Amino acid sequence: MPPLLSVEDLSIEFRTLEGRFRAVNELSFAVEEGRTLAVIGESGSGKSVTAQAILGLLPPAAFQLGGRILFHDKGAAPVDLATLPRNGPAFGAIRGDRIAMIFQEPTAALSPLHTVGDQIGEVLRRHRGIGASQARSAAIEMLGRVGFAKPEKAVDSYAFELSGGLCQRAMIAIAMICRPALIIADEPTTALDVTVQAEILKLLRDLQQAEGTAILLIAHDLGVVANMADDMIVVHHGETMERGSARELFARPRHAYLKALMASVPRLDMGPDERLKPLREIAVGGTVTRWAEARAAARQAGAGEAAMGTPLVRLRTVRKTFGERRGFAVKGAAAAPAVADVDLDIFRGECLGLVGESGCGKTTLSRILARSETPDSGTVEMMGEDGWEDLLALRGDDLRRWRRRVQYVFQNPYLALNPRMTVEQILSEPLVIHGIGTPQSRRARVRDLLALVGLQDAHLGRFPHSFSGGQRQRIGIARALALEPDLILFDEPVSALDVSVQAQILNLLKDLRRELGLTYLFVSHNLAVVDYLADRIAVMAAGRLVEVAPRETLFRAPLHPYTKKLIASVPEPDPDRPIDFSAFGPGRSRDPASWGWPFSMAGAPAPSQPEGPEPHLLDLGGGHAVRAFAAGREGLRP
Repeated sequence: MPPLLSVEDLSIEFRTLEGRFRAVNELSFAVEEGRTLAVIGESGSGKSVTAQAILGLLPPAAFQLGGRILFHDKGAAPVDLATLPRNGPAFGAIRGDRIAMIFQEPTAALSPLHTVGDQIGEVLRRHRGIGASQARSAAIEMLGRVGFAKPEKAVDSYAFELSGGLCQRAMIAIAMICRPALIIADEPTTALDVTVQAEILKLLRDLQQAEGTAILLIAHDLGVVANMADDMIVVHHGETMERGSARELFARPRHAYLKALMASVPRLDMGPDERLKPLREIAVGGTVTRWAEARAAARQAGAGEAAMGTPLVRLRTVRKTFGERRGFAVKGAAAAPAVADVDLDIFRGECLGLVGESGCGKTTLSRILARSETPDSGTVEMMGEDGWEDLLALRGDDLRRWRRRVQYVFQNPYLALNPRMTVEQILSEPLVIHGIGTPQSRRARVRDLLALVGLQDAHLGRFPHSFSGGQRQRIGIARALALEPDLILFDEPVSALDVSVQAQILNLLKDLRRELGLTYLFVSHNLAVVDYLADRIAVMAAGRLVEVAPRETLFRAPLHPYTKKLIASVPEPDPDRPIDFSAFGPGRSRDPASWGWPFSMAGAPAPSQPEGPEPHLLDLGGGHAVRAFAAGREGLRP
C-alpha cells in the first residue's frame, strides 16, 4: 500500500521586502495510514510552513519552488495537492473533510462572533450536507468526547467565554467531527494542562485505532512525541537532520542537533544541581554581578525585615466568584467560586510553583496578588518597611508606590508587548511612569536590563515583531525587572516556547533568582518545568489548594489523589515510560467526588460529618500540607 501522504523534495521560499528566505529546503517524508509521524525541531525550522503547504494555506509571501505533495485517499487516484488551486472546489472538498488541522493557537483560529456549536456544525453542513438540528446534536456529542463537562451548555458558548484549554478542545472537536483520513496536529496540546493533555492524547489515539486515522504531529514537547509517535523526522532550517522510528531515535540519537534537543527537556528525575542544556546559552556578562552586589547592599541596609526565607506575602481565606456569562451578558453568580478560601504564604527569595488544570484558579489568584482582580473576601498582605501592609486597602499614591514591588510576566509574549513601541520605549516606560532617573540614566538602565536577559544594545531601536518568541519573552522579563520588584508573578511564561528556547528562559530565571535574590510565584501546568525551578509547590483544584509541599516531598511522596494524577499525567521523553492512558477520562481527575475519603465527602464515614461540609488543609509537618478531613489523618501516608 502506498503512503497516505507523501511529501517529496518540498521547497518553500518567502519573498519579503527584506529579501528572500528559504523556509523549507527539499524536505521529504511519508505518513502511513493509521500511523503517527512526528515532525520536531525548533521554532523557525519549517514545521508549520510544511503543514500550511499541505492544506494550501501558505501566506501570499510564500512560494513553492518545487516538490510534490501526494495524497492517496481510499478508493481515489492519488492527488498532488501542490498543483490544486488553493481556493478551488477540489481542495475545498479535501480540506476539513479528508485532511483536517488542529491549530496551535485556538483563540486565533476560532471565530469570536460564532458559537462553538455553529463552528462545528458548519464543517458538517459543508461536507455532509446535514441539517442544523442534526449538526447541533453531533456537535454536542463531539464536545462531550473531547472533555467538556457540560457539552449541552458549551455548544452555545463563544470562544471568549472559554479558557485556553477549552478553546483547544473545541478546535480539536472541529477537526475530528468528519472523521478525516489525516489529522495535522500543529502543537495540539501546547495550551493544555497535563491531565487534559493526557485525555486529548488518549482521544487522538482512540480515534486513530477506531478509524485508522493517520496523524502528522508537529510538536516541540518530546514527552508528547515519545507517547504518540510511531515515526519521527527531525528538521532544522527546513532540512532533514535525522529520521527513523521514534523508539530508535529516542534510544540512540545520532545527530548532534537531536541530542541537543533532548538535553534541553526538563525531566522529573533531574538532580538538584543538574542544569538544562539549551542549544544556545544566554550570556549575561558582568551586569548580573553588579546588580547582585547592589541588591545585597540594599538588603543589608534594610535590617532584618529583608532577610531571605522570611514571609513576604500572605493570603488568608481569599475568595473570588465571577458572574456567569451567557453570550455577551453577565447573568448572576457562578455556581462555583474561581478561588475558594485560599491560605498561602510566599517566602522572600523562594520560587513557589502554583500548578493545576485550566480553570482551577491559578491565574485568578496571581491576578489578585497583582491587584488586577479584587477578591470578594479575605486578606492579602505584603511585608513592608513598617510591617504588614493590607494590599486591598491601598489607594492613590500608596498603591502607586506598591506597584513597583510586584511585577507580572505574561503567558503570551506576542500580546504582552506594545507593537508600536521600540524595545527602549518598552523598557523605559516603567521608569518614566514612576518618575525614576533622568533620560540619560534611564537609557543606561535599559542597557543593563538588556544585558541581564542576554540581548544587545543593537536591539534597542527594534520593534517586537522583529524578535522571536523567546526573545520577546526575555524582553518581558527585562521589563518586569526594570523597577527591581520584590515579587515577580509568572503566568505560564514558557508554555508556547520550543524546548531549546524554554531551556534558555528557565536557566535565565534560575540564574537571576539566585544572583539577585528575587522572589517568584511561578504559575504553570507543566510539572516538569515547575520541578526544575521551584522550591515549594502548591497544587490547586476547583479553586482550592489541595496540597502544598517542598518540591522533593511532593514528587517523592504525593498524598492527594489529584496531585498523584497530575504527576502521572506528565509525559516523559522516553517511549519505555509511557503514560497509562487507561487511567484517564474526561473530567475524572478534577471531580472532587472521585477523590474519596478523607479527601472529599464521597464515601465519608459518619464521624467526619461534624467537621464541616468539606475538608481543610492539614499541616503534616516539614512544610507539607494536604486538604483532607482531620479524622482521616492517620491514613495519610505516602
